[in-house]
Amino acid sequence: MSKLRMIMESGVFSWLSKKQEVVAESTTEAEYMATVAAANRAIWLRKVLTDLHLPQASTTIIFVDNQSTISMAKNHVHHGRTKHINVEFYAIWEPERNGEVELIHCNSDVQVADILTKSLSKGRFEVLRAELGVLRKNIKKE
Repeated sequence: MSKLRMIMESGVFSWLSKKQEVVAESTTEAEYMATVAAANRAIWLRKVLTDLHLPQASTTIIFVDNQSTISMAKNHVHHGRTKHINVEFYAIWEPERNGEVELIHCNSDVQVADILTKSLSKGRFEVLRAELGVLRKNIKKE
């Protein structure tokens, strides 16, 4: 499963949770594919904002909770364990090098997008739901 949450200023304006189209052979590979998808979406959004005359001067930050994924994205060398990954997934190298996107490690306990793919305790769910900006609506039965 790939998940992402996009924030501009102080508000969440987009989130996504979907099954990955390619079967990953490891957690790192699955996280890497999700990171590439997030980067592609961020780059597309930067282009849309530029077309609307709202260019983004700062780098788009992508928080990743897997150090191996970040290393894989920054290391442009094929290894025995990564040689099977499709070339399309290496598209993150150029925007990362150009400063359009930056991958930053965050601890799993602050990864808000986990609400979109993981089974969580009620307390954790409520914390992450609030972080997403989704409000609880009490519905009264009539």
